[in-house]
Amino acid sequence: MAKVGDNDTRPWGSWQTVAVGAGWQVKILQVNPHARLSLQSHKHRAEHWVVTRGSATVVVDDKTLQLEVSESVNIPQGAKHRLENHSATPLEITEVQFGDVLEESDIIRHEDDYGRT
Repeated sequence: MAKVGDNDTRPWGSWQTVAVGAGWQVKILQVNPHARLSLQSHKHRAEHWVVTRGSATVVVDDKTLQLEVSESVNIPQGAKHRLENHSATPLEITEVQFGDVLEESDIIRHEDDYGRT
């Protein structure tokens, strides 16, 4: 189970766990300029993303959205999704995860710029 303060550096940026409860956790994602996460899905969790700094391009299944500060999107359990930062400045997202398995092992990568599929 995740703990507050858990963090990791990824090729696209980094994340840190800031709150944890029964069936939910909150992470802060920092996405580097001109970087994007893998196109992924999760079997055991849904996510809710809120843009707290920058501008985000979000793909959820067959929809592409442009989100600005204070805007958000729900990512249903099982949906293919991706987060992209097309700007020259860092992007920050608050991610709330809901589900019975909130582990990094619940990432199914469908496409990845960094060879992790």
